[in-house]
Amino acid sequence: MTKYLISFPGEAMVIPEGQFQAVADDAHAVIEEAKQAGVYVFGGGINEDVAPVRVSGDGSVQPGMYPGHTVPNGGYTVLELPSREAAIEWAAKIAVACRCPQELREFQHDPAS
Repeated sequence: MTKYLISFPGEAMVIPEGQFQAVADDAHAVIEEAKQAGVYVFGGGINEDVAPVRVSGDGSVQPGMYPGHTVPNGGYTVLELPSREAAIEWAAKIAVACRCPQELREFQHDPAS
C-alpha cells in the first residue's frame, strides 16, 4: 500500500457566509469514512497563528522557513491506499467536503515506515 498526501492551501478554501459548520461537518464525515475504511493515517490543518522555525541538528532554532520556501498552510490528509485511482477517489471526496480542489502527492516507499 502507498501513502498519499491530499492537501489544499488555506487560501483555496473559501467558505460561503454561514456555511462553516456544514463544511466542517462534511469534512469530518469524510475523515470518519476514511477511518472506518482503515485507510486513514493522519490529517489536520496547519496552525497559521504559530510562526514556523528551523531547527538544526545541534538543537539551535532560527525563526522562519528556508529562504525562498513558501508557507505550508491549509489542510493535510495522509491516507494509505492500494492505488493512485483510489487516492483520486478519496481526494475527490475531500474536495467536495472542503469546497475546493485538492492536491494529490504520493510518498516515496520507505520500508522502515
